[in-house]
Amino acid sequence: MNEIIEVGLQRGDRLTAERAILVGIRRLRGEGLRSMRELAQLATSAGAVPVDVLIQQRDAPHQATYLGKGKVEELKALQLSADAQIVLFDDELTPVQVSNLIDQLDCKVLDRTELILDIFAQHATSREGQLQVELAQLSYMAPRLVGKGRMMDRIAGADGGGLGGVGVRGPGETKLETDRRTLRRKMSHLKEKLEEVRGHREIEKRARARSGLPLAALVGYTNAGKSTLLNALVGSDEVNAHDRLFETLDTTIRKAEIEGAELLISDTVGFIHDLPEDLFAAFMATFEQVQEADVIVHVLDASTPWAATERAASEETLDRLGVADRPTVVALNKWDKIAGTVDEKRILAQMPDGLPVVAEKRVGLEKLGAEIARAAYAHFVPLTLHIPYDQMAALHLCRERGRVIQIAYEPDYVAADVEVETELLNTLKPFVVAPA
Repeated sequence: MNEIIEVGLQRGDRLTAERAILVGIRRLRGEGLRSMRELAQLATSAGAVPVDVLIQQRDAPHQATYLGKGKVEELKALQLSADAQIVLFDDELTPVQVSNLIDQLDCKVLDRTELILDIFAQHATSREGQLQVELAQLSYMAPRLVGKGRMMDRIAGADGGGLGGVGVRGPGETKLETDRRTLRRKMSHLKEKLEEVRGHREIEKRARARSGLPLAALVGYTNAGKSTLLNALVGSDEVNAHDRLFETLDTTIRKAEIEGAELLISDTVGFIHDLPEDLFAAFMATFEQVQEADVIVHVLDASTPWAATERAASEETLDRLGVADRPTVVALNKWDKIAGTVDEKRILAQMPDGLPVVAEKRVGLEKLGAEIARAAYAHFVPLTLHIPYDQMAALHLCRERGRVIQIAYEPDYVAADVEVETELLNTLKPFVVAPA
């Protein structure tokens, strides 16, 4: 149990954080252990601290209460003795299970999906991200409205009417008392607003397309270090990068020069194992950057024992997005934590296509950058140009919509080896000497 809850006990503010009990029905080994540790990380990211774990070994959840009757009684006693304010379940609960569990437990009852939504509610900063979170929360809440309403009444009664904490951020604070008709009306209104915002995003997307710069999308399991890698590649600390799950929710796009090539790099929301279909659909707009990418940079936390499992989960999501065959560069991040150990050999044997990097210390970026640039410009046309000095705008155009590999200043012209998109061939034709 300790190796699960120690994830949360590392929190500096654990004395004031809400106390949570983690509940699952898997064996505490292999995939079950990984999933429960992930639940503990999710709890920590949401602002809670795991204090105990309850596991029942059974083939499937109990239809009425998730756990069997005896285990529910045990859970109630454990919750009281641990003075826990939250019970977190490592699966998605049905409306019936939620209602029955709330009847028997005098605290907040949250499942894995609600926990992820709560984290999203904290991290959404753009208008589109906030609308997506609210719509996803309301969609999830609708069939569970009765039980959640009773839960909120208890919480309000227990603390004098104040609401807050894990699982009750976002629309829950003011909308839990509404009926389903009001809820549906609110959801319809949010969908209309989202369509307006997406219209503005389409304009931005067309502007990026006109720039001709290739797009590299950083993807991977949540907390693999994508934001840190983006900062390292761009050469700034502009993007938030903290050791928390789903720290990045809103897509960030930055221009970078890598190996003499200008390109756009996007940081995207982290993937997670068994991402519920409702959440996947709600955040489809966030994933669109991945679908538009010329090259995918798959960032993995090489230090975790479940790196191969997390890679498989991310690749499953990429397959759902229809980009599994897109040119991909694999970055094995946090390599310093396993360098010189048996884990180093294991990871290299499992992932021979991976490039070791330490994004935080900006180590290994030269080789990674070269691979990203090569993949991003693989569909560009190589040319050798002789450009007269009075027509240097052509060279500037190559820099803007391609990359300049090599340049030499001759007496009457500039000799340049370049790679450019096919749309520029007619414009550059007067200067072409030969393919590079």
